[in-house]
Amino acid sequence: MNSAPEFPLVVTLADAAHGRDISVEADVEARSRIAERLGLAALDRFAVTAAIRAVAGGIAAKGEVRADVVQHCAATDLPVPAKLTEPFDLRFLRDIDAPVSEDEEIEISSDDLDLLPLEGDRIDLGEAAVQTLSLALDPFPRHPDADRILAEKGVLSEEAAGPFAALAKLRGKPDA
Repeated sequence: MNSAPEFPLVVTLADAAHGRDISVEADVEARSRIAERLGLAALDRFAVTAAIRAVAGGIAAKGEVRADVVQHCAATDLPVPAKLTEPFDLRFLRDIDAPVSEDEEIEISSDDLDLLPLEGDRIDLGEAAVQTLSLALDPFPRHPDADRILAEKGVLSEEAAGPFAALAKLRGKPDA
């Protein structure tokens, strides 16, 4: 996928060398493109704050993503609004994608989970922020009225349709 980034925010090694604080909000057009990419009904706010600094072999970015999102209910497709604040602490480093032989065992610590490759002398903090938002989204958002709406349409709840409900019905019957 070689499409243009929805929210480009390029930071270079030169920026990081002196340290840099970033605070930006996406405009309406960028929010619309991000919402489309992430399958959101709407993205009313998308803001990134970060402290950028140089680290051995790359760039460190620590901050947070704040977003006002509207997702589609997984059961009814009704809008489900949410306010998200998701912190991040990322390291963009050279040579983290070095090839590994098939026989070599790799141990990954929790510190290694937020390592990303440095792209030449720059990073796209905007893309990292969009990915941070995508990971923070509720994978199965549910509207507060979903159970009532589904019941009105005759859809049984898990409790009423599951195997334990069938056993509970059998428990009330006399033995033959």
